[in-house]
Amino acid sequence: MIQIASAQLWVHDQDAALDFWTSKVGMEVRSDVTMAEMGGFRWLTVGPPGQDDVSIVLMAIPGPPMIDAATQEEIRSIMAKGFAGTVFLTTDDCQASYAELAARGVEFTETPEQRPYGIDAGFRDPSGNSIRLTQLAENFAEL
Repeated sequence: MIQIASAQLWVHDQDAALDFWTSKVGMEVRSDVTMAEMGGFRWLTVGPPGQDDVSIVLMAIPGPPMIDAATQEEIRSIMAKGFAGTVFLTTDDCQASYAELAARGVEFTETPEQRPYGIDAGFRDPSGNSIRLTQLAENFAEL
């Protein structure tokens, strides 16, 4: 059986991303390893407490020789528009999770709204990635 283990988000600053995802969103560190033999490459992942088999890779935008300067700038431009990646988070109570995250300093771009699939809100991380916070409707599987 094939399962999803990780999803990746490009980040401008891994330390800022780590602080945001742990102290503001409430994720926990899964891996934080720097490999000197790979030029100081840092493998940094976070995930939701209690969901140990899933993580988000907070990936620094690599430079040459892996990615040239023009491609780096394209990635940064797409990130600034909020289209480099999206993470969809689910919760049992979108209004309560919204209030909790907002109290921790998460700045929402969209407040919780009723949608055909449930209640949904949006925010962006410090790198500009779009994050959705959703309380799925009980009958969503039937839609």
